[in-house]
Amino acid sequence: MKRLYRDNVAFAYEDVGSGSQPFLFVHGWTCNHNFFAPQIEYFSRFHRVIAADLCGHGASDAPQRQYTVPEFADDLAWLCGELGVERAVLVGHSMGGLIALQLAATHPELSAAVCLIDSVVFPSDAFIAQLELLGDQLAGAAYIQTLQLAAGALFIETDDPVRKAHVLAEMAKTSQHVAVPAFRNHLLDYDASRVARACRVPIAYIAASNLMADLGQFKQLCPQLVTAQTIGSGHFSLLEVPEQVNAMLEGFVKISLPRDRGHAASAFRDGSSLKPGTNVSNTVLGVMGSGSERFLCLTQGSGEQPARGRPGLKSKKKLQP
Repeated sequence: MKRLYRDNVAFAYEDVGSGSQPFLFVHGWTCNHNFFAPQIEYFSRFHRVIAADLCGHGASDAPQRQYTVPEFADDLAWLCGELGVERAVLVGHSMGGLIALQLAATHPELSAAVCLIDSVVFPSDAFIAQLELLGDQLAGAAYIQTLQLAAGALFIETDDPVRKAHVLAEMAKTSQHVAVPAFRNHLLDYDASRVARACRVPIAYIAASNLMADLGQFKQLCPQLVTAQTIGSGHFSLLEVPEQVNAMLEGFVKISLPRDRGHAASAFRDGSSLKPGTNVSNTVLGVMGSGSERFLCLTQGSGEQPARGRPGLKSKKKLQP
């Protein structure tokens, strides 16, 4: 990995590929840039892709600091400035989704569009109470056991057990002095309302099997929000079902940034876009089928969790196998 230094703190990152529309991938809590490996490989064929290890994570240094969402976003803004990156598609998984949203709101020149993948946004009071208890346990002597137990609950039965073991082992490498404040700051202390309201670029949310966001409230603050849901995957959908996530991301970019018509990797077989005048703000993205019979579904919805059936289907394009 490449490294840049900010105030004597090393930030590790990958900068691969080339193209007119850059992508910036932002990993989640106690993860690292490798959690986006399938997306980095896929999109770097026709785009410039930047994927950093956040401060305290992966190969980046882990100094004593607060590890807040605004701090993480400020680090990425600095990195983008150093690398000459502007108007990127910001893609964040879990905590990374909130960081991407913060970055888009506070540094609008850096963002062309934002996609959150299974991030906790506007959680319920009951969920917050559970997170409070978990935060206290993470701060105790059983840190590793608590982290792996909590992260293990984010998988579903059909997720690959070998991959699950690898993911949990990687997450456990994050130091407690990083994980605990980062957990509390992004799940308990961070209010996404202000930045969501300030965000003016296209926004997508890709949910997994168990919805972790109040999409109704999100859409009230961001009328341009479009939503999607993967099938057959827990929280780490970017690793479990990368073909679905990649197709949804590509479809989102295609309807949101019409100048980026795509290349051979386009999710739409015929390379077409939505007809002029389509109300993209109410579009719901989804993937159906598997193998050579995969479809990207574009439906008009309210921003609520998309249905798993075909009713309401407005447009259907067969995807490349």
